[in-house]
Amino acid sequence: GLFSQNKVLTIDTMNPNVKNVEYAVRGPIVQRAVQIEKELREGMKKPFTEVIKANIGDAHAMGQQPITFFRQVLALCSYPELLKDNMFPEDAKSRARRILQACGGSSLGAYSASQGIDCVRQDVARYIERRDGGVPCDPDNVYLTSGASDGIVTMLKLLVCGEGASKTGVMISIPQYPLYSAALAELGAVQVNYYLNEEKCWSMDLSELERSLAEARKHCNPKVLCIINPGNPTGQVQSRQCIEDVIRFAAKEHLFLMADEVYQDNVYAEGCQFHSFKKVLFELGPQYSNTVELVSFHSTSKCYMGECGFRGGYMEVINMDPEVKAQLIKLVSVRLCPAVPGQALMDMVVNSPQPGEPSYTTFMKERTATLSLLAEKAKLTEEMLNTVPGITCNPVQGAMYSFPNISLPQKAIKEAKALGQAPDMFYCMKMLEETGICLVPGSGFGQKDGTYHFRMTILPPTDKLKLLLAKVKEFHQKFTRQYS
Repeated sequence: GLFSQNKVLTIDTMNPNVKNVEYAVRGPIVQRAVQIEKELREGMKKPFTEVIKANIGDAHAMGQQPITFFRQVLALCSYPELLKDNMFPEDAKSRARRILQACGGSSLGAYSASQGIDCVRQDVARYIERRDGGVPCDPDNVYLTSGASDGIVTMLKLLVCGEGASKTGVMISIPQYPLYSAALAELGAVQVNYYLNEEKCWSMDLSELERSLAEARKHCNPKVLCIINPGNPTGQVQSRQCIEDVIRFAAKEHLFLMADEVYQDNVYAEGCQFHSFKKVLFELGPQYSNTVELVSFHSTSKCYMGECGFRGGYMEVINMDPEVKAQLIKLVSVRLCPAVPGQALMDMVVNSPQPGEPSYTTFMKERTATLSLLAEKAKLTEEMLNTVPGITCNPVQGAMYSFPNISLPQKAIKEAKALGQAPDMFYCMKMLEETGICLVPGSGFGQKDGTYHFRMTILPPTDKLKLLLAKVKEFHQKFTRQYS
């Protein structure tokens, strides 16, 4: 328009890659939800009294309680005067002292080493060794990050190169967590889709990986394979056999593995167990464990912690070329360091209260209560959604979401397309306007053509979740009638 003619930065002169970025979890549905909340506050009449946001895995916002011990240590670190106070248990104080001693000027407000505080990285390494039954972990391979997202984007930056047919391709599971597609768009890499098998509880299919790779090799250079386990948005937990197959595939096809394992404690289903890619890699023996390049990610945001706002996380790199490692250290040093309170929190997670320490009983009680409540809600969500004609939901084996399949009437699909909207976006937008429930359409994560889904978190408090599921059922039936 007239006004933007003179600006240096316009939609036409801006970075074209940024324009290609989409992030559904905070997309148009959520923006409308925020608007509706404002309208409700201003007294506008709606068929509901509140907006229920089931769109994002934000545990505390949904009422999950923080772990007392973590917050005590963070309080002590932020305000060391409290160390003189006798209301804090001794184990919390000793953790806080140890962290503060590792900080410049004994302050959480000082920069840390770029790779993260030394003693925190040592604690992470020991945690990984315990978790993986003694597989060794070198703290030098551990990088602390601002949430797992930061580590994932950093690694993709290192991996992306080339132009045209030699441009890096990155294989991601569909449905995927849109951080991946967004980061690839921003970096100008090629997104290579492989589809999870909804009929088999969203499992990974070796023949599908092979198909996807062969297809991609015609137009780009696929060199990275990303896995999310437990799955987001699909909630599947991979079997050990499946992980072995994927590692062998990566070795054979010469692919760099990225394992997003931020939901590693969120496993609910009978007979399911979390296996880390690193552990399985080492159990396959030196022909694999000395060669396959792997980076795995963890975070303070999910599991029983739910501390999204602190932006704590780490990544561990295995078999990385030493020259590239030097480049990685350079790259992270430009950003100075991850947020130090997030690093302190990550340390609590990997160095939590042990038997015999004063905080152990409370800590275990809180941890167990949080995880068993999530397991209960996972079951409840799956069961209630499956009572709705036209909705089918796979078992929520892990993570924090259900990703049910919804059948939409032809008439609704036509109307959506006439509006230039994805049919499930049209459905979710209508649900928001009529019920106040905020969900993310499956089209924001990717799905097989002709199928429609939504992602819904299992995080709301049980009574609110039951209400939400009842409203979804009622809405779906009404919507089906309206458009049939």
